[in-house]
Amino acid sequence: MDFYEKLPDELLIRFYYEIINNIEKGILTKNMYYEIGIIISVANRRGISLDQPSDLYEVINQQALNDLLKSEQVGTRCSSQIA
Repeated sequence: MDFYEKLPDELLIRFYYEIINNIEKGILTKNMYYEIGIIISVANRRGISLDQPSDLYEVINQQALNDLLKSEQVGTRCSSQIA
C-alpha cells in the first residue's frame, strides 16, 4: 500500500483505470482486484471516489483484503516510528 500512498492523485487514478481496462481486455486476471481494492482504499482516504467493479466482491475475499490493509497500515506505522 505504501507504493500507492506515494503516488500523486492523478497517477493513482490513471493506474486504477489502467488496471480496470487490462482486466476487461483479459490482459490481467481478476486477481488484480486486490490491487484495485488497495487503490480504492488509498483514494478514499484522500477524498477521491473511485467506482468498485460490480463483481469485486465475487472475486475477492473481503476479510482477506481487510487483513491485508490492516497489516499494511501497521507496517507503515511501525516503519515510521523506527525512522
